[in-house]
Amino acid sequence: MDARYSETVSAFYKSTFSGADKTCVEIAHLDDAVLIRDSKYTGPANEQPIVSLPSAHWPTMLELTLSGKSGQVDSVTVTVHPAGGVTIADKGAALIYDADEWDAFRKGVADGQFHRRA
Repeated sequence: MDARYSETVSAFYKSTFSGADKTCVEIAHLDDAVLIRDSKYTGPANEQPIVSLPSAHWPTMLELTLSGKSGQVDSVTVTVHPAGGVTIADKGAALIYDADEWDAFRKGVADGQFHRRA
């Protein structure tokens, strides 16, 4: 987990296309990174898996998301599965999303909800 988690926990947000059932891709923008986590996680907060991507690579991650294809951005891999689910992984964590979760995230990306905020 990213050591900065405790100071950014309230900064995580999800797509407005996500349901209220806590099954969502959530992100938080930091100065130098974007953190990605899975709202389904129910274990200890200090052990929650988080994928971190340098902020400079976030626009490429959004483009990959919209493409619907598997790929790699910096050290983060995105694997699109045949049923529409996705695994996002880096050297420290793997986050697994089903097709509905990923669809809600992609719709949010297309709607501009995950662009860096000033």
